[in-house]
Amino acid sequence: MHINKEQKLSVLIITLNEERYIKSLLEDIDFADEIIVIDSYSTDKTVTIVKSFPNVKLIQNHFTNYTAQRNFALDQARNSWVLFIDADERLTSELKTEIISTINSNNTASAYLIYRTFMFKNKPLNFSGWQTDKIFRLFKKSDCRYNAERMVHEKLIVNGKTSILKNKIIHFSYTSYQDYKSKMYSYGILKANEKLKKGQKSSYILMILHPLYTFLYQFLIRLGFLDGLNGVTICYLNAYSVFVRYKKLQELTSSKI
Repeated sequence: MHINKEQKLSVLIITLNEERYIKSLLEDIDFADEIIVIDSYSTDKTVTIVKSFPNVKLIQNHFTNYTAQRNFALDQARNSWVLFIDADERLTSELKTEIISTINSNNTASAYLIYRTFMFKNKPLNFSGWQTDKIFRLFKKSDCRYNAERMVHEKLIVNGKTSILKNKIIHFSYTSYQDYKSKMYSYGILKANEKLKKGQKSSYILMILHPLYTFLYQFLIRLGFLDGLNGVTICYLNAYSVFVRYKKLQELTSSKI
């Protein structure tokens, strides 16, 4: 893919045991001027695969939380424009073209939101809250930084105008029940530590009602029932993550007493 361009783009990827996805992703982002992989000491073949790409810079950095890892990655980028992409995400050819034309246009914003299509195994999930899923991924390095108070579900602080790209990222987040459950468990633990840091506390009522609310909201209000059994699964696992959050928070606050 060759496009006339002036602005240079750094693509940043955070990895931990991503041997399943990383090769095809690195082959796919051939339009980048710089590719940096920040790996938190993978124990599978991720590092070997990354090293097989001579144009990719590999840096290993211990993982504390998602925000710290993303800000660390941001500091490594040489170019003024950065694109964050996860190992389980893919860019369509239309999105690649849009990214390049956007950063080379005269009327650029400081940061761009990109919608994502959530793939449940190999089929798109059309509802369950994912129909409006969008995230900041393309932005000017000098105008943006991730909020250090967030440990997961990172929040980008943008000093300038924001906009939205038309084309979507394909997000292969759900490959198996156990894999996604493990991911939701990890998110729950990080959110518990985030709440602990803010001095917030858990309760049995929150532990029961908040997960229940999450499930019902995503399944009914966000139309998860239209996704059938896949919708039930995703809504349950997202509620499970909320339950883990309050359970872990209760354990952490109890241990401090």
